[in-house]
Amino acid sequence: MEFAAIIPARYASTRFPAKPLAMLGGKPVIIRVCEQASKVFDNVFVATDDVRIYDAVKEGGFIPVMTRSDHKSGTDRCYEAYVKCGVKADVVVNIQGDEPFIQPSQLQTVKSLFDSDDTDIATLVKPFAPDTPFDRISNPNSPKVVVDGDWNALYFSRSVIPYFRGVPESEWPSMHTYYKHIGLYAFRSGVLEAVTRLPQATLEKAESLEQLRWLSAGYRIKAGVTDVETIGIDTPDDLAAAELFLKEHSL
Repeated sequence: MEFAAIIPARYASTRFPAKPLAMLGGKPVIIRVCEQASKVFDNVFVATDDVRIYDAVKEGGFIPVMTRSDHKSGTDRCYEAYVKCGVKADVVVNIQGDEPFIQPSQLQTVKSLFDSDDTDIATLVKPFAPDTPFDRISNPNSPKVVVDGDWNALYFSRSVIPYFRGVPESEWPSMHTYYKHIGLYAFRSGVLEAVTRLPQATLEKAESLEQLRWLSAGYRIKAGVTDVETIGIDTPDDLAAAELFLKEHSL
């Protein structure tokens, strides 16, 4: 089975402009993501709409693909890059450009989900520990996932679900395993093309979570489990935390 890893990277960002080019341990963030992806995938591409990112990726020894600037989602940008990259893959893996510490084990977990012919879309989840403070679980910037017995995603939400009626919120983490969503997606190539043609769904607009469009359309999303904690970079403060993490782990 052939895989292609595509990393969408935009220059514009409300909370952190030029984030892909921010330096982390002497390298641009986007190059660190590429390096991690290349440990698992032979075909790694960066989908961007900015010549500065394009040049930095090329200089770093990886393959950039210039895409339109008007895409509304990373998935749409990912599909345009896949069409242009010249590689025919069975599965296209969309890796977030702000995850410089994504681990090979996590990528391998998602990759292995396609050993089943029933998998059309795959993603990752990480269980919250039973002693996790409730305010960390309830953080709306950290989407949660509810899965069924076969590890298909039932719903993604910024809210904490399930809700335990009549139970103090501080006790909820010890009564149920809540799952944090890791924003990594993989699609069979035909499914990727199909989902880019879907209109926005009501649930997606409410939660501002694109994956709810796919669930609303009837697609199943298979979830793999990881226990690896990574640091995504959304803000300059996250970058400072990432620098500290890099030094502590000698990566």
